[in-house]
Amino acid sequence: MNGHVEAKPAGRARTIGALWRDAAARGGPAFQRQTREGWEEVGWDEAAGRVDALAAGFLAADVSAGEPVALLARTRMEWTLCDLALASIGAVLVPIYPTASAEEVRFIVEHCGVRMLIAETARDVRRLGDGPAAQIVLMEGDGEGTLAELERRGAAANLEEQVAARSAEVSEADVLTYLYTSGTTGTPKACVLTHRNFTAMTEAVRALHVVGPGDSLLLFLPLAHNFARLMQYTAVSEGVPIIYCRDFIAVPKALTATRPTVVPGVPRFYEQVAAQVRSGIERLDPARRAAARWALRTAAAERAPGHRPGPLGRAKLAAADRMALAKVRERMGGRVRIGVSGGAPLPADVAELFQAAGVTVVEGYGLSEATCASHFNRPENPRPGTVGPPLPGIEARLDEGGEVLLRGETVFAGYLGDPEATAEVLTPDGWLRTGDIGEIDQDGFLRIVDRKKDLIVTSGGKNIAPQKLEGALRADPLISEALVVGDRRPYLVALIAPDLGEVRRLDLPRDELERRIGEAVARVNARVGKTERIARHAVLDRQFSQEHGEVTATLKLRRRTCADRFSATIDELYAARA
Repeated sequence: MNGHVEAKPAGRARTIGALWRDAAARGGPAFQRQTREGWEEVGWDEAAGRVDALAAGFLAADVSAGEPVALLARTRMEWTLCDLALASIGAVLVPIYPTASAEEVRFIVEHCGVRMLIAETARDVRRLGDGPAAQIVLMEGDGEGTLAELERRGAAANLEEQVAARSAEVSEADVLTYLYTSGTTGTPKACVLTHRNFTAMTEAVRALHVVGPGDSLLLFLPLAHNFARLMQYTAVSEGVPIIYCRDFIAVPKALTATRPTVVPGVPRFYEQVAAQVRSGIERLDPARRAAARWALRTAAAERAPGHRPGPLGRAKLAAADRMALAKVRERMGGRVRIGVSGGAPLPADVAELFQAAGVTVVEGYGLSEATCASHFNRPENPRPGTVGPPLPGIEARLDEGGEVLLRGETVFAGYLGDPEATAEVLTPDGWLRTGDIGEIDQDGFLRIVDRKKDLIVTSGGKNIAPQKLEGALRADPLISEALVVGDRRPYLVALIAPDLGEVRRLDLPRDELERRIGEAVARVNARVGKTERIARHAVLDRQFSQEHGEVTATLKLRRRTCADRFSATIDELYAARA
């Protein structure tokens, strides 16, 4: 499928600094952040002044063009202000996940030669121990060595001409960021991404009108991930206010307090909301449970993509909303019209549940090496179970083995200091090997089968995609995560991590938990072929976690780490059937 469409606008520089200057000329609210008194709006004028002061402060601190500056913080307005200020003077931002270990931080700082590290709190610095050899600037606080002090220094330095001159020298070919992969296996690699990469990416998403006038965007994903950063740039370029939520646990309150219209999230976020909805329905008395199920079925049919309900259908939708579906929307704040899912596959039944409730969740696909997204379901015509057709400006095809290949302006320049790894993923004619196996239908919609390296080949020679099975298991409210194993083995087994919050809420004893999860496994097995069935499973005593290194910051399983950590349990599952 050739999805190439010219997306480049004419007549202006394609840099993030230019994108910001265009946006900052607007009036009205730019950002919304939480304070002790509540939620506070920050206007474009104030934000622009702070970005200019920070840019001057970085110049006064001798940050040179092309110099890497690391940023270790949660999702907050200051993250965005630093990003835009550094981009304006041609410095290279190096995002670091706030959950990164001291070893990971030290590796990144040393690998790309960081001289300045901006950290959120003094606690973050203490957590690093001896820490990396870099100047530390704290986001929180007001004294010497803080971001506030650097901003004041910049505002008083009268460096407007120097900032403007540095900004004018930044070109679209200059490096914007070193983006370190989250590393589900092996040592992280640094993707070199330019201003052209990210402006082309932003232009492509803007062309789909995912956000627009009247919208507000709740951002809670870590800005160290390029999906969140892309949504940040897209919102800024469209003049859409960004609402910052620092912690995943605070999202429900943020949704009800700020009532956003667009919510980007990883699939696990949408899966958890869907699981809560299903669990709530099952707890109803028989009559109300039957009514809620009818509401979901009816709304799914009437709100199906491409279907326009008639008078009777609209009456049914109104009844369905009163019975159950309005409460689903209220969980999301009451105004959300679009959820954007990325980072991992979204189960089709989860997207369909939200569609029935009147919230369109559109799934996209991409990877760090392609700046972020290459494919995206269109809000007006989503196709659950696929990641949509290519974005404007992107070419996509499959090689003989089914691997997805991409080409376009969003494809990265390579891995920092690693020409061998770069040559493994970039062909001489510019195609990026994604490492994902996919299928493309006659309309150009892409369906991701699985990661090429994650495909299971049983001892009987059967190829199995574990993510499909794992996603089906996670649909059960009692299951937080599942890992399906079986490479070079005679059959499949699964490690199942229960949702401990749901277990505690239901006050389930262990034997009842085992029974219910066994039923969930049986339901999945009933929907798949014989070779895909899970022969045995083990219910773990805890959930997979970032603290144990089993889950990345974007909630992806580190499959090898999990399998190694629970290797004895896996061996027992196979020994019992020997």
